[in-house]
Amino acid sequence: MKQGQDPFEIETLKHIRNRLDYIYSIAKRYNSDKPELMDTIESLAMVANMFAKIKLEELTGKVETTSPQGYIVNKLGNSYSRMKNYEKDKEDLDFPAWKL
Repeated sequence: MKQGQDPFEIETLKHIRNRLDYIYSIAKRYNSDKPELMDTIESLAMVANMFAKIKLEELTGKVETTSPQGYIVNKLGNSYSRMKNYEKDKEDLDFPAWKL
C-alpha cells in the first residue's frame, strides 16, 4: 500500500455493511432463542456498521452522520456490560460451593 492510500475500498465497505446488516437482522429475528447472546451480537453489529458507515462517508466526502462516537459508546456499553455479567456468572459457577 502506498503512503497516504486508504486501506479501504468503497465497494468492500458496502459489502461489509451488507454482511453486518444481515448479522444484525438474524440476531434481532432470533432474539428469543438466546436473548443475552443475540442482544450482544446485535449491538456489536451496530457498532461495526457505524464504523463502516463513517469510513464510507469519509471516502465519499459526504459526511451525514452526527455524533457517531456517542452512538458507538452507547451500543458498545451494552455488549460490554453483558460480557462482564457473563464473566462474573462463569466465575461463580466455576468455583466449587463450600459445604460445612
